[in-house]
Amino acid sequence: MEKKNLAAELGATSYPGRGIVIGRTPDGKKAAIAYFIMGRSENSRNRVFVTEGEGIRTEAFDPAKLSDPSLIIYAPVRVLDGNVIVTNGDQTDTLYDGLKKGMTFEESLRSREFEPDAPNYTPRISGWVKFDTEKPYAYDMSILKSNQGDPDQCNRYTFSYDNPKAGEGHFIHTYMGDGNPLPSYEGEPTSIEIPDGDIDSFTEIVWNAIDPDNKVSLFTRFVDIESGAVETRIVNKNQ
Repeated sequence: MEKKNLAAELGATSYPGRGIVIGRTPDGKKAAIAYFIMGRSENSRNRVFVTEGEGIRTEAFDPAKLSDPSLIIYAPVRVLDGNVIVTNGDQTDTLYDGLKKGMTFEESLRSREFEPDAPNYTPRISGWVKFDTEKPYAYDMSILKSNQGDPDQCNRYTFSYDNPKAGEGHFIHTYMGDGNPLPSYEGEPTSIEIPDGDIDSFTEIVWNAIDPDNKVSLFTRFVDIESGAVETRIVNKNQ
């Protein structure tokens, strides 16, 4: 599969929704991770990312304007034994608990399905970045989505990537674009090029590429594959 330009893919639609990027830096030394959220409603846009332990959580920028926290307040990123869980909902906690018990990534998500936000039925997208495998570095990605908008059917897809090559990565997001209802993501994660540069340039590329009217917050992380050293950046539109 031809690798796509990351910035071009991020900017290909005004509303990809929430997105996960995972890959390996061009020098081969670091895992690269990005997670962003977007919003169309006042409630969705009224959010920021804040640090929580080794991960992050969302919180209301203006608590007085928070109307429904059920699907917008959660911990998108948690760390288990140095491995990184990143998702677009509270399935982060489901994965953390399942993986800690020795369940697989796929098994841990069997109890979850798409979000109950009719008529969109927003897919749940998840990533599991692993440094304790036989390979020096690997990751899994998942999407749980309704079957063509049918809430009685949940389609489950898991994609595993072992020892990705330098400069390679994958991008998955919740929506194919704007609409009413919002059209769910289709196909496997897009193969993308991880751009050359440090974490600050990576963060800038991602943040500048997503739609300026709809973007809300961005988390990026580089993890040194050999040493485990972590670099993290958070960008919030609401400062």
